[in-house]
Amino acid sequence: MHGFANPARFLRIARWLMPLCLAAGLVVTLGALAWGLFVAPAERLQGETVRIVYLHVPAAWLGMAGWIGIASASFAQLVWRHPLSAIAARACAVPGAMFTAVCLITGSLWGRPAWGTWWVWDGRLTSMLVLLFLYFGWMALAQATEASDADDNKAPAIFGLVGAVNIPIIHYSVIWWNSQHQAPSITMGKSAMAGSFLWPLLIAMLGFTLIFAGVVLARMRGILANQQAEARLRRRALTDEAF
Repeated sequence: MHGFANPARFLRIARWLMPLCLAAGLVVTLGALAWGLFVAPAERLQGETVRIVYLHVPAAWLGMAGWIGIASASFAQLVWRHPLSAIAARACAVPGAMFTAVCLITGSLWGRPAWGTWWVWDGRLTSMLVLLFLYFGWMALAQATEASDADDNKAPAIFGLVGAVNIPIIHYSVIWWNSQHQAPSITMGKSAMAGSFLWPLLIAMLGFTLIFAGVVLARMRGILANQQAEARLRRRALTDEAF
């Protein structure tokens, strides 16, 4: 990991890896969605509404993965003072929040015909909503920290680690509590889903994950470019003052 601590080395790798992830992700995602929407059969009980799963489940996974990325970067910042850790956390926040919001919206659209209501305050839905608020709080804190020009402000990193407590709560909520939300259909090594639903879902998850990775890399490049531009402006201002 420390081999990527040099921003110049990271930028050289991200320059070709970012478009590769985005292009491959778009191709895989479009193929998976076409398979799920037009080829896969309707479900026996849920009918055509089951097709929301090909967007809902990847969005739920990436909403949680985004915060795992923030927590991992926060740990690297606090323990190893990795120079790109804070940038990686900032890059994960917006796409993670976006996918969390998509998960909540598609879940409501799915829940209306399945449960007869748009929303229920059960463990899974509530903890996922808490995750969205955590994203908003983290982004506000990170922006305030950046505006303060503090060189070593650890508040966003600590918040990122503390907020990670919500991730296992989301995952195990349908097991710990009597939940309206269905139990996990995919677990380690086995699946309760038929192959006609499982394969397009897994491919969709892969495609959206590649897109997520490409977006995070693009945001990291953008943040680094802004920092370098600001550093050049500060050096120019100091030079002008000297003369």
